[in-house]
Amino acid sequence: MTRFVIGADVAFRLAAERSAVDAGHQLVAPTLLRSQLLTQLYQAVRRGELTKKEADGRLDYVRSLRIRLLGDRVLQAVAWRIADQLGWPDTYDAEYVALTQLQADAFVTLDTALADAVRDLVTVAPYDALS
Repeated sequence: MTRFVIGADVAFRLAAERSAVDAGHQLVAPTLLRSQLLTQLYQAVRRGELTKKEADGRLDYVRSLRIRLLGDRVLQAVAWRIADQLGWPDTYDAEYVALTQLQADAFVTLDTALADAVRDLVTVAPYDALS
C-alpha cells in the first residue's frame, strides 16, 4: 500500500472530477485540510463557479474518500522546523511536508512552486499517481 499526503488543491480536484483513488493507496492529510477545502468550496460558490448544492456534493465526495486526518504535536513541531528552515511566512504548507516525512511515501500537490521547494525534503508524486 502506498500512502500519499494530498494537499487541499488535490482534494478539490478529486472532488471536481469525482476521480477514483486506487484501492491500493491510502490518503492522509493534516487536519487543516478540512478548513482549507471548505474555504476553497465557499469561495467558488461566492465567485459563482459552483452552486451551494454542488459544493456540498463535492464536500461529501471528499468525505467518502476516507482521508486519514492527523495533527498531533509531533507533526506541529516538525512543521515549525520545516517552515523555519525554508523561510516560509506560515506553517500551513509545512504541515503537509511534515506529515509526508513522518507518515507517508509521497506528497501530491498541484502547486508546482511548492513541489519544487520541497523536493529535497520529501518525494513529490504527480496527481496521476493516485489513480
